[in-house]
Amino acid sequence: MPRILLIRMSSMGDIIHNFPAVTDLRAHYPDADVHWVVEEAFVGLARLHPGVTKVVPIALRRWRKRPWAPAVRAEMSAFRQALQAARYEVAIDSQGLIKSAVVGKLSGAALAGYSRKTARDPLATLFYDRRFDIPPVHVIERNRQLTGSVMGYAPEGGLDYGIQPLPGRLDWQPHGAYVVCLTATARDAKLWAEPNWIALGQWLLAQGLQPVFPWGSEAERQRAERIAMTLPGSIVAPRFSLVDAARLLADARAAIGVDTGLMHLAAAVDTPTVGIFVDSDPHHAGARARTFSQSLGGVQQPPSFEVVRAVVEAALAAKG
Repeated sequence: MPRILLIRMSSMGDIIHNFPAVTDLRAHYPDADVHWVVEEAFVGLARLHPGVTKVVPIALRRWRKRPWAPAVRAEMSAFRQALQAARYEVAIDSQGLIKSAVVGKLSGAALAGYSRKTARDPLATLFYDRRFDIPPVHVIERNRQLTGSVMGYAPEGGLDYGIQPLPGRLDWQPHGAYVVCLTATARDAKLWAEPNWIALGQWLLAQGLQPVFPWGSEAERQRAERIAMTLPGSIVAPRFSLVDAARLLADARAAIGVDTGLMHLAAAVDTPTVGIFVDSDPHHAGARARTFSQSLGGVQQPPSFEVVRAVVEAALAAKG
């Protein structure tokens, strides 16, 4: 039974985009012992895939704030020792950065990744024992092709994220039909104008659908509340975990979101998804769902309310 280490540590969207590669890997190696290194904030997310035997937390984001602190150095040493004790046959770095390549090298396993001309950071390839040319297709397909090339198979079949939200309902989850509106993202340049969200929320309410506005930071909460106060009957969600997010999104009639990890999570749990791209390229990492997904806009090309509304209508029809 091969023991395989996957290295895709962050961010949320990147981790979600690696799920189909895990599904493929399990289909070809059903008895494999699959471990996955992810940032500690995303452990619960990675555990949603039943094909992952063990999630290995790493805390690079926290460690680099105090790299010389005794407690941090002890954690780093324990992490390295745990990786080496696992005795992996192969490590696959689908992140393609120096930091992920270093983690893979620390494992002591044969390390595989992208070639110099296809890696996100060409210097990362200096750490690899095996390198593969993967064409510049959507990141999901790049991950699938890299993992298949390393393990000796060609990915087959359609898209399958392979994850299942935990059963049950959230205490505050609406009982009627609702649509999740993901207004927040990491960079302000990616935001869609608030008047557009208000117009879209008004249209959703007219269709008998309750808009739900999640948030992560204080600034995002304030933005959600500004929009929601103009939309009687809408909900500003309380703070929740990524595991709870999967449950909320799976039960929604649709999800509409800017370029953010939760938008990709909606697609992963088979919710019809409309991606709004304002300052990033949807061809590289647009929404992809098995039910319905469409990404609108592009770099400095925000879609209009009218365009988004028309596609949301199609998404709602796909849900049935």
